[in-house]
Amino acid sequence: MPYLHKNLRLLLLLSSKSSSFPLSLRPFSPRSFSLSTLFSSSSSSMENHEAATNGSKSSNSFVFNKRRAEGFDKIDKKKRNLERKTQKLNPSNTIAYAQILGTGMDTQDTSSSVLLFFDKQRFIFNAGEGLQRFCTEHKIKLSKIDHVFLSRVCSETAGGLPGLLLTLAGIGEEGLSVNVWGPSDLNYLVDAMKSFIPRAAMVHTRSFGPSSTPDPIVLVNDEVVKISAIILKPCHSEEDSGNKSGELSVVYVCELPEILGKFDLEKAKKIFGVKPGPKYSKLQSGESVKSDERDITVYPSDVMGPSLPGPIVLLVDCPTESHAEELFSVKSLESYYSCPDDQTDGAKFVNCIIHLSPSSVTSSPTYQSWMNKFHSSQHILAGHQRKNMAFPILKASSRITARLNCLCPQFFPAPGFWPQLADMSMIDSTPWNKCSSSNLAESISAENLLKFNLRPVAIRGIDRSCIPARLTSSEVLDELFDEIPEIKDKCGEIMQFWNKQHDKTIIEKLWLTESNTVLPSCLENIRRDDMEIVILGTGSSQPSKYRNVSAIYIDLFSRGSLLLDCGEGTLGQLKRRYGLNGADEAVRKLRCIWISHIHADHHTGLARILALRSKLLKGVTHEPVIVVGPRPLKRFLDAYQRLEDLDMEFLDCRSTTETSWASLENGGGDAEGSLFSEGIPMQSVFKRSDIPTDNSSVLLCLKNLKKVLSEIGLDDLISFPVVHCPQAYGVVIKAAERVNSVGERIPGWKMVYSGDTRPCPETVEASRDATVLIHEATFEDALIEEALAKNHSTTKEAIDVGSSANAYRIVLTHFSQRYPKIPVIDESHMHNTCIAFDLMSINMADLQVLPKVLPYFKTLFRDEMVEDEDADGVAIEEAW
Repeated sequence: MPYLHKNLRLLLLLSSKSSSFPLSLRPFSPRSFSLSTLFSSSSSSMENHEAATNGSKSSNSFVFNKRRAEGFDKIDKKKRNLERKTQKLNPSNTIAYAQILGTGMDTQDTSSSVLLFFDKQRFIFNAGEGLQRFCTEHKIKLSKIDHVFLSRVCSETAGGLPGLLLTLAGIGEEGLSVNVWGPSDLNYLVDAMKSFIPRAAMVHTRSFGPSSTPDPIVLVNDEVVKISAIILKPCHSEEDSGNKSGELSVVYVCELPEILGKFDLEKAKKIFGVKPGPKYSKLQSGESVKSDERDITVYPSDVMGPSLPGPIVLLVDCPTESHAEELFSVKSLESYYSCPDDQTDGAKFVNCIIHLSPSSVTSSPTYQSWMNKFHSSQHILAGHQRKNMAFPILKASSRITARLNCLCPQFFPAPGFWPQLADMSMIDSTPWNKCSSSNLAESISAENLLKFNLRPVAIRGIDRSCIPARLTSSEVLDELFDEIPEIKDKCGEIMQFWNKQHDKTIIEKLWLTESNTVLPSCLENIRRDDMEIVILGTGSSQPSKYRNVSAIYIDLFSRGSLLLDCGEGTLGQLKRRYGLNGADEAVRKLRCIWISHIHADHHTGLARILALRSKLLKGVTHEPVIVVGPRPLKRFLDAYQRLEDLDMEFLDCRSTTETSWASLENGGGDAEGSLFSEGIPMQSVFKRSDIPTDNSSVLLCLKNLKKVLSEIGLDDLISFPVVHCPQAYGVVIKAAERVNSVGERIPGWKMVYSGDTRPCPETVEASRDATVLIHEATFEDALIEEALAKNHSTTKEAIDVGSSANAYRIVLTHFSQRYPKIPVIDESHMHNTCIAFDLMSINMADLQVLPKVLPYFKTLFRDEMVEDEDADGVAIEEAW
């Protein structure tokens, strides 16, 4: 990260004293930084400000990092050759186990992950969305991972892979990279990720295809473990739909080496005449030696007790019954169909089988018949079992959500998973884990952090010692009332705000009356089913224990919905907010998804949402969802569609600017308008994409978008350029006029979302008289230097943008993950502002009350101090 002089902080704070924001950009290039030049420029600006107070126009300017905005900041960084993970192996491996990492098990939005642990090596099978959040909460160090294996290549199994690679790249001085294994479809995923993961060295992929021999494909074979792959390719898809590449699935076979028998010292010395020394080590390592006293060759079997066969673990992923049927035709599996006392040559006993297949498949007669072939093997069902829906996986964030719901249920409705706790007795007593055959060992449903110990031999088997205690809402509330007894009174005070909304005799608190207390006409008698803003993710850079990354769901109720940004884990957040069925309906009614820029924390959840929507609407008459985003995003989506049907229509953000819409109204022309023309101030900041544009298709898509907006009660969706990175945008959404009960025409509301940005004139102008402005506030005011270097905003800068634009309400979001629960705020200038939390729901009918709840957040989190980031955390945030 470019280093900024400490005096710059004072300079920028001084220049922010102006009562209103200036309307020009002043680039700051770290490469050509000159403190005297900057101070000279500032002096001139300050002189102009003094002149402005005497009636002249101010020429102050916004300051931003031009090289980052143009995408050249990566050139300034030292080139790094990411370290490939290698470990010194420990063949004896005193500890070895397979462990369930419960990604997606409560929300059923991704495949579970499995950790194969050895003393000096770690392997992860599948990396669905949310893996990082889960591992962070349970202190599982991803920096120790050597290999990642995918059982299928799709958003369900690999949605968390881009974020994982970016995180590893930011660890340590040089960054880390792992080997990623998967069927041949993996190449398509890598091609797709290249559009937003710039370092090719980050992805060391090892794809494999169907073998020409019946033997498994050996992937890893060292003194610690042998990992092989068996490809399953069904003869036909489940519904004979086209042959998408993502149909391949894999059975992984993990075989540990045998444990050699005990060395018989007396026998070696007295019977076979081998003297103590190096020959003993050779015999124990499997080598033959010459006797020291007799003319014979001594073999290891002469002096070693019987060996113990190494344990074997299978990981099976059959997404459909067609894949399950294919299991019976795989010859290479036949040698594993045995029981412990089977003495036939080549027979192998499988100790544990982890089933990643969905319960709809594992409960089928075909699959059950295949399971019967393994006799006494332990079966662990890890594929979306109903039992695992009852308790939240991300306990830290769930605890905060439950506390916020207790404090203010109007802005924090009960999360979707808590109602499922009501009937736990039925879930616990239902025999989900029973299999039909008496020859089978008891099959169990996987739980978070459930282990199957492989070594030491004495404790081999199921280990529940690491399974976290279950969390219920009643426990959370009891804990809250013990810690903050007065919170019950605070809850009552907040409830009174809703009772007082229509009581004109109530005298508002002084901090609320300073400005903007007049209710905008667009909110008069507005219905609760008009619009609700559901903030799904409020963190920046990468998912953390308490905050997911950016996503905002705009619920227009019966008319449809929109999604603004879609970071990793967005689907899981929807399911936590609405419940499993409610989230499906939320995805089903999506009409448009808008993405602000190409950084991974704003779009890596998109493929999962699109793939699910396509699946949910299959066979139903519907229109493709319109995805509006920066043009490089199209590269990713086009490449990804070779794996899964996304059923979408893409439109470049440039084509939805105000000038582009005007071009449509005027009957065609340049769909991008003149905003980025030579000589225009934004032209130097926003590089043109090298992807050719077909104006005729753009205009057609624009017309489709206009039609969609009209159908869902909106007049406008206008993108505007902001200052962050190349092709970064904010968005304005305007509702259509409505008619009230007495026939009067009421103007529609206006919502603005800044995306990631430095304060800039485009955001101020776009936010003019907005009903609500959602603005990023990545850093606290004291970290102005970091905000400038990374082209983000501080809390006060974000508020000043809204105040300058006369926005009625300002919602702050996109907080640095260094603020784990609540950011550093100064209430003195937040009279019309509120901070966002994950799963916060802001109904337009409640906007008047919104700023009043801010002081109560500080009461709720009064004991929560800002946690210092560790060195890796700072580096990781830079990598993203």
